[in-house]
Amino acid sequence: METGYGPLDGVRVIDFTHVMAGPTCTLMLADMGADVVKIERVPFEADPAHNADDPYWINGVSASYMVVNRNKRGLPLNVKTPEGVAIAHRLFETADVVVENYRPGVLDRLGVGYEDAKTINPGIVYAAVSGFGRTGPYGGRPGYDLMAQGMSGVMSVTGEGPGRPPVKSGVPMTDITAGILLAMGVCAALWRREVTGRGQMVDTSLFEAGIAQTYWHSCLAFATGEAPVPLGSGHPLQAPYQAVRTRDGYITISAGGWMWPKFCELVDPALERDPRFDTNEKRMKNVKALEAVLNERMSVKTTAEWMTELEAAGMPSGPINTIPEMHRDPQALARDMVVTQRHPVAGEVRTLGLPVKFSETPGGPKLPSTVYGQYTRAILGEAGYSNAEIDAFIEAGATADGVEVPRSAV
Repeated sequence: METGYGPLDGVRVIDFTHVMAGPTCTLMLADMGADVVKIERVPFEADPAHNADDPYWINGVSASYMVVNRNKRGLPLNVKTPEGVAIAHRLFETADVVVENYRPGVLDRLGVGYEDAKTINPGIVYAAVSGFGRTGPYGGRPGYDLMAQGMSGVMSVTGEGPGRPPVKSGVPMTDITAGILLAMGVCAALWRREVTGRGQMVDTSLFEAGIAQTYWHSCLAFATGEAPVPLGSGHPLQAPYQAVRTRDGYITISAGGWMWPKFCELVDPALERDPRFDTNEKRMKNVKALEAVLNERMSVKTTAEWMTELEAAGMPSGPINTIPEMHRDPQALARDMVVTQRHPVAGEVRTLGLPVKFSETPGGPKLPSTVYGQYTRAILGEAGYSNAEIDAFIEAGATADGVEVPRSAV
């Protein structure tokens, strides 16, 4: 990485993560300029994020692997061998951060857990994410995004309404949120180290990430003692605030409070005089009737036509984009949220950008995802090992250097 590339330039991260939550954390750190050394498995075993069942490939390379592992340098390392553990310990000596998302206790048993790391380097920040965290009655229990969405209450307020089957968020919300929370915790711990000189353990979970998404709904439950229910695209306290049908699709609108009269002028002035809808309280009470009326009135024009009128009136609104439509959205492009990289095997590929902007140290995508064994000699050389020592490690099966591996390895 070039000096000053991102605000975390100069921070070294050892990345023992796989699949989604952990790699999201190290992706955030890498995009903000940290030098992330991603530990790959030896002998080669594909990260579950790019396994043989993954149908999403670009020229033989896993798209899902590429998007969360860009800006990282890979190091194949077998920490089930004494040599692999010794290499990990050498890396800990100069690392600032270690990140892992194995089930609690796995890396401790291998000799590369928090106690091992802090004995070697008292200033190290050791960050872990798991299904339920490292403590409590569920500590150590396996868990995935689906379980976390269900147990955190998120699924209870998602979907079309009471009595319908449970629905999870369409994106792996707790995985990605947990990764972002862990990255935030790492940055806070690094700042604290500047004050005290000491590192610490940072621990979060998918379960807690889901709970954090319920701030609003938890407030409602605290205040009323009742369980919030699914409202489709609606809002528990304001109407209209939802998706409404147009001639060719749907559009989202927010037209409560002072915006209601202005909205009625555009859609149907008679709505403002309708006694069912003349206050927010009445609109909430009659929200299904309001939804039916708005679907009827707004289905006479296209989404684009409504967007033109609503934007001119200063009304909050937006189309419901597909993912490819979002990729083409001029605002997403202007904010560098969809950018192009050149991968040594896949060729030119698109990826998502860094969702935080820095005026002086911008960060964002730079290196494409690693090819297996590509950086072995560079990383181990930086750690002080000679070529002869690296050759011996390869011979012992502790690491690998550009060996022939299945195409999914790249």
